[in-house]
Amino acid sequence: MENNKNIISSKPMKNKIKKIPQIFKHCSILLSIFSIFISTSQAFNYSDALSKSLLYFEAQRSGRLPYNQRVTWRDNSGVTDGLQEGVDLVGGYYDAGDHVKFGLPMAFTVTMLSWGVIEYGDQIAAAGELEHAMESIKWGTDYFIKAHTNPNVLWAEVGDGDTDHYCWQRPEDMTTSRRAYKVDEENPGSDIAGETAAAMAAASIAFRTLNPHYSHLLLHHAQQLFEFGDKYRGKYDGSIGVVKSYYASVSGYMDELLWAALWLYKATGNQMYLEYLINQAHSFGGTGWAVSEFSWDVKYAGIQVLATKLLMEEDHKKQHQEILEQYRAKAQYYLCSCMNKNNGNDSNVYRTLGGMLFVREWNNMQYVSTASFLLTVYSDLLQDTNQKLECPKGSIDPEELTSFAKAQVDYILGSNPMNTSYLVGFGPKYPAKVHHRGASIVSYKENKGFIGCTQGYDNWYGRDDANPNVVIGALVGGPDREDDFRDHRGNYMQTEACTYNAAPLVGVFARLKQLEDNSKDLIASF
Repeated sequence: MENNKNIISSKPMKNKIKKIPQIFKHCSILLSIFSIFISTSQAFNYSDALSKSLLYFEAQRSGRLPYNQRVTWRDNSGVTDGLQEGVDLVGGYYDAGDHVKFGLPMAFTVTMLSWGVIEYGDQIAAAGELEHAMESIKWGTDYFIKAHTNPNVLWAEVGDGDTDHYCWQRPEDMTTSRRAYKVDEENPGSDIAGETAAAMAAASIAFRTLNPHYSHLLLHHAQQLFEFGDKYRGKYDGSIGVVKSYYASVSGYMDELLWAALWLYKATGNQMYLEYLINQAHSFGGTGWAVSEFSWDVKYAGIQVLATKLLMEEDHKKQHQEILEQYRAKAQYYLCSCMNKNNGNDSNVYRTLGGMLFVREWNNMQYVSTASFLLTVYSDLLQDTNQKLECPKGSIDPEELTSFAKAQVDYILGSNPMNTSYLVGFGPKYPAKVHHRGASIVSYKENKGFIGCTQGYDNWYGRDDANPNVVIGALVGGPDREDDFRDHRGNYMQTEACTYNAAPLVGVFARLKQLEDNSKDLIASF
């Protein structure tokens, strides 16, 4: 602000007088936006963070890599996936540092990437990253189209965690089982069918103007998957036992069915899906569950925020106002818990001394990124409707929500007690020994010599050196409740990164960049 004062005082007095009405006109806008960006001493390049986060999804690609692949230390892998079952399951994403293609977290990743584009597509485009964002979505949805081989069949997993974890290999060298697992009428999986339907419905909205034909195709699959998941109900981990130790559906399938119905309503405007959301609100827990996390497993907070958007943005929902108000009450519970404004410590998310939201030891950053996204979206909703967040311990201005979301993002980027960026490749200091098979072994492009299971463990896993390949844009699990972080390959609770950690940040980075640019423009106009 010191420099700004000098600039203003150097202008002729007559110019200052002319600008007084303009200053008053913009004063409240300037203060609300600019205050968000003077709350921390560190300034971060959100545009760079956005670009890097999208690079990460290229590092996680399975299948035959395209000509424009930018992560050059990767090569083709999993090119016979589905062959033994007679299905083409080549493509998709590896979820983390291993090589299993888990359908449920992959679908949630795509849903969140799509939601980010739906909310902040203009901002992503302004940063020059819309094409890459759409490519990251399409890499997932192309795979889902392949995996949905029949209206009532969805291939839910390729590979299995047990055999995969015996090996430490590059994906290009894989010798582990690539058996594929499906859900169908006899072996239901309403949760994975619902989440995949949500992903394809959300993606259909994102592609609506850019690729109408593809958007229509995605919507067709989404509608079939929702119908399948709703008609043949059951948890997918009951049908696919090998997933239980890795991505068990603890919350059940009811949240995914509500989530899918809501996205299908947004994509189609078909009242049938809205009626489903309303009629099943109580029995499926949409208006009953008060939660303090939003994740690949627990969708309730996302449902409640989206339902609140319907209530506040669309007047013709008045016939459903009572139920939508109940959804809003639960959305407020989640947001107030993040803001430490609910009554009782048990009703609030624990916050570390460094200021990070902390839900649990294992891969905590996933909850930080999803919270940052929902806080940002809800703040914009409140701003647009001139409202505040009402909490048991008081009301909160939308600017305060944005400021807190920004603080969480800045913690991720390096404003933390360890002075470490947990977004790999961003800033001067970041994790160098990410728990990631491909990154930790010499690139296949450099050395095509086969590296076996035990050889990978013997020669690469235990090395003290930094990984030879930097998995740029990956968001690792992050520090513990004491803000401590140990950068070690074997410390997978903290150093493994997942696609669903980074996906919510794409939209948030773009929004924060826009807000920062707006504050600079307003200051420059004085």
